[in-house]
Amino acid sequence: MGDPKRQRKQYATPQRPWDKDRIDEESVLVGDYGLKSKKEVWRTETLLRDFRREARKLMAATGAQADKESRQLLDKLHTLGLVEEDSEIVDVLSLDIEDLLDRRLQSIVYDKDLANTPNQARQMIVHGHITIGDREVKEPGYLVPVEEEKEVAYQSSSPFAEATGIKEEGAPASAEAGEE
Repeated sequence: MGDPKRQRKQYATPQRPWDKDRIDEESVLVGDYGLKSKKEVWRTETLLRDFRREARKLMAATGAQADKESRQLLDKLHTLGLVEEDSEIVDVLSLDIEDLLDRRLQSIVYDKDLANTPNQARQMIVHGHITIGDREVKEPGYLVPVEEEKEVAYQSSSPFAEATGIKEEGAPASAEAGEE
C-alpha cells in the first residue's frame, strides 16, 4: 500500500525526452495557452490519449454494453464541448490537444476578455478572482462544461469586477446603484 497523502502522477512523460520537434511544439503550446510548464501539456496529452484509447476499445467491441459505454463516452465529451451531439465514436479519434486546451478555465477566461493575457487569466484564477456560478474555482486546468461556460465571471468582491463595473451576474454596477 502506498502513502495515502501522496497522489499518483497524472501524466506520462515523453518517450524521447530530447526530440527537438516535440520540444518546439510543446513550447509553442505553453506560450500560446499560458501554461505553467510542459507538465500541463503532458497531462492534457495523457487525458486525450485515454479518450482515444477508450474510443478504439469501444469501436472494436460489439454488443449492448459496448453501445451503452460508447454513448456514455460521447455524452461526456459532448458535455465538455469536444464533440457534436450527433457524433460517432470515430470522431473521438480526430480530437487534438488544442481542442482540450481550449476548454480549460484559463482559456475560457481569456477568450471572454476577462483577462488581457493567458498568463493574467491563470493568475486571476489562482488568486480567486474568478467564479463559475456561485463557486470559486482556483484550478486553471479545470475543463469547463458547455453549460457552465456562460457562468464564468469575476467574483463579486474582486477588484477586477469593481474596476470594470461588472457584477457577477453581468449587470453593470451603475444600473444597480440607480435603483436603490
